[in-house]
Amino acid sequence: MKNLIRLLASGLLLAAAATTALAQGAFPNQPIKWLVPYSAGGGTDSIARQLAEVMQQSLGQPIVIDNKPGASTNIAVATLMQAKPDGYTIMQAENAALLFNEHMFGKLPYKPASDFTYIGAIGRIPLALVVRPDFTGGKSLGEFVSYVKANPDKLNYASPGVGTPHQMAMELFKQKAGLGLTHVAYKGGAPAMQDMMGGQVQVMMLDLTAALPYLKAGKLRALAIALPQRAKALPDVPTFAELGYPQVNAFAFHGLIGPAGMPPEIVDRLNAELRKAMQAPRIQQVFGEWGFEALPGTPKEFRDLARSESAHWGEVIKSSGVRLD
Repeated sequence: MKNLIRLLASGLLLAAAATTALAQGAFPNQPIKWLVPYSAGGGTDSIARQLAEVMQQSLGQPIVIDNKPGASTNIAVATLMQAKPDGYTIMQAENAALLFNEHMFGKLPYKPASDFTYIGAIGRIPLALVVRPDFTGGKSLGEFVSYVKANPDKLNYASPGVGTPHQMAMELFKQKAGLGLTHVAYKGGAPAMQDMMGGQVQVMMLDLTAALPYLKAGKLRALAIALPQRAKALPDVPTFAELGYPQVNAFAFHGLIGPAGMPPEIVDRLNAELRKAMQAPRIQQVFGEWGFEALPGTPKEFRDLARSESAHWGEVIKSSGVRLD
């Protein structure tokens, strides 16, 4: 009888241990929340949904997109920082959270260097200097520069808002070329493009995801692309470097982050799944159509790149005087 009791007790202990192990499980054993700091339907949201759909198949759990727009991505960051560092809440971050905000806000409630877990870079969307086909200020970048210098502060340039990659790319070009252009900030890319097409503003630094359909249809003309090498989606458009401005490199930068203190094994798993997803034929096709250039790499490589870019843009922001508080 005692032996039977011991066996039953032993069995109950084993069952309890098995139940606990099952409850804890290997990561992931529940849905993952993917924060997007912009409204649904935009470029960042589209990238997130494409990647999440592929990654959730390998992870075996749903990835739920949660849009948290506003406050230069700080609303989404606040949500991330309140989450447990268990890998079940992650965020798609870009220039604002990773590179710009720490230089534009006097009091920022987080430090990108220490308050994020860097999971992996996703990639970058090149920015191009575009004008309307009927623009009379020059057919080339050289002619454009000469025209602006002869007509200082008479041309307006559009951006989707203060502190966006589009504005900062133009501010960088203005600094390096010594140009006077007036910034017109809009509440999003759609109204900026509407006035660009209507002729209310004459020039814009535009990401290729938004620009490509207009460029292919002949409704916009690209003068230069802000990358060290020509973009795969626009092989005939020269770079700023080719045209005498090697320091004009600018892009919308995307990566995946989590709260500080995530376990290394979970970070490695998410990084591996992200890199695998970017190799999927479907993702490569979509990225190619959008002009999006993937930057797969390790968490350390992502963090190092982000910190290096932040230091670079900090100098540009300081020189331009752009502030968000």
